[in-house]
Amino acid sequence: MAELLVLDRIVAGYGNAVVLDRLGFSLAQGQSLAILGRNGVGKTTVLETLMGNTRVMSGAIRWRGQDITRWPAHRRVRAGLGWVPQEREVFPSLTVEENLSVVARPGPWTLDRVYGFFPRLRERRANYGNQLSGGEQQMLAIGRALMTNPVLLLLDEPMEGLAPIVVEELARSIRRLCESEGLPSIVVEQHPVLALEMTHQAIVLERGTVVHAGPSAALAADAALLDRLLGVGMPS
Repeated sequence: MAELLVLDRIVAGYGNAVVLDRLGFSLAQGQSLAILGRNGVGKTTVLETLMGNTRVMSGAIRWRGQDITRWPAHRRVRAGLGWVPQEREVFPSLTVEENLSVVARPGPWTLDRVYGFFPRLRERRANYGNQLSGGEQQMLAIGRALMTNPVLLLLDEPMEGLAPIVVEELARSIRRLCESEGLPSIVVEQHPVLALEMTHQAIVLERGTVVHAGPSAALAADAALLDRLLGVGMPS
């Protein structure tokens, strides 16, 4: 299977502070990846680095065979990286439809298709961003990323602060994006079992480097390994 994305011994961080230390992994076309780890190990920094928002000190990022290590963020978006940030960052003074339309780029994801994927956004299309619930804002953040017509979707803590019923709905949507819609994704998520259910592959970070890599299903089935890597205390 062809490699879509490769991180090759990336050393990156903020200013002089190193957060990612010789980080390396790859993502194949058509696959989805969970990035797991305890708090403060660099999970969000991986996505920030992919989007060009950190200082890369050494190593390389290859996207569809091309070195994009020094590309600015806007060029990465145009190349197909779609980002759903942890803070959601919806525009509060724009309507749902305006939030979606303002970032639209040509491609298969249109306003109607996003509304079909998230019917609640169609119902709320005339509401402003600050009039939405947390779950609706997350749907809007994902829908807005889809409107850029990405090749790869990066999701940072998509379930944070949401009610369990909304979490289940969004998890199904994210799985559907990869499985049915053919859109690969990288998911950073504090709830490891949920993240593993949504993805094909998983890596676990510790001190900014990969300490485990393998199929998500195998890690989800190994309670002892999960507990050792993440301290989740799952029953065996």
